[in-house]
Amino acid sequence: MSAGPRGTDADDAKIAPGNGAGAASGAIQARVDRVEWARVHTDLDAQGWALAPKLLTSAEADAIAGLYDNAHGFRSHIIMARHGFGRGEYKYFSYPLPPLIQALRTAAYPHLAVIANRWHERMGRMDRFPPEHAAFLERCHAAGQSRPTPLLLRYGPGDYNCLHRDLYGEHVFPIQIAILLDQPGEDFAGGEFVMTEQRLRMQSRAMVLPLNKGDAAIFAVSSRPVTGLRGDYQVKLSHGVSKLYSGRRRTVGVIFHDAA
Repeated sequence: MSAGPRGTDADDAKIAPGNGAGAASGAIQARVDRVEWARVHTDLDAQGWALAPKLLTSAEADAIAGLYDNAHGFRSHIIMARHGFGRGEYKYFSYPLPPLIQALRTAAYPHLAVIANRWHERMGRMDRFPPEHAAFLERCHAAGQSRPTPLLLRYGPGDYNCLHRDLYGEHVFPIQIAILLDQPGEDFAGGEFVMTEQRLRMQSRAMVLPLNKGDAAIFAVSSRPVTGLRGDYQVKLSHGVSKLYSGRRRTVGVIFHDAA
């Protein structure tokens, strides 16, 4: 959850088996395939983020949020204030991931690998991403990045998440997903998803992403290419969550590279 692994000073948890993997995978795969990926690619190129409305149903969002208090199924538990990350807490899932999370990661990756490879070409980076997520994870694991990075975040009144970038090692997939699990205005107030973009010789701009329950924010992890007068150049992006004024806000983060 930062420019380096935030998973420090925490205990490993036992692995919890997943149930209903086949049904979850089929439903999520079909829903992911129905996303308007041409629009997502256009928005990512234009502003570094895009929305996929209702990627999770309300029931699915509730089911994932309800995992937070389980004793098993997580590898670490982070209290953000202890590390200067903000206020609130989050847990990293352990392998095997819950079926819904595994299905999302597997189904969304091929659609995003297309633009990830285009971005790397435009930014002059040599590495390319294979078409299937399993092959990319093999690359991560061979480099010592074997800890799963999907996570579940929980905020209460007064909590917030400082601007950061989710980099966990040498191998970084440049796009990630965050899905809101509660409804703004009903379950909580405040707590907007915020991004900043820093362009060369320009002041940073702030962006607030309009999310509802079950909506997915698809956004740049750290950098993206922008076309200038002399060709493409890189801009840096960070993301965070503004102060929560009331209620409870939960989010699931789907990061495609694993952690060292």
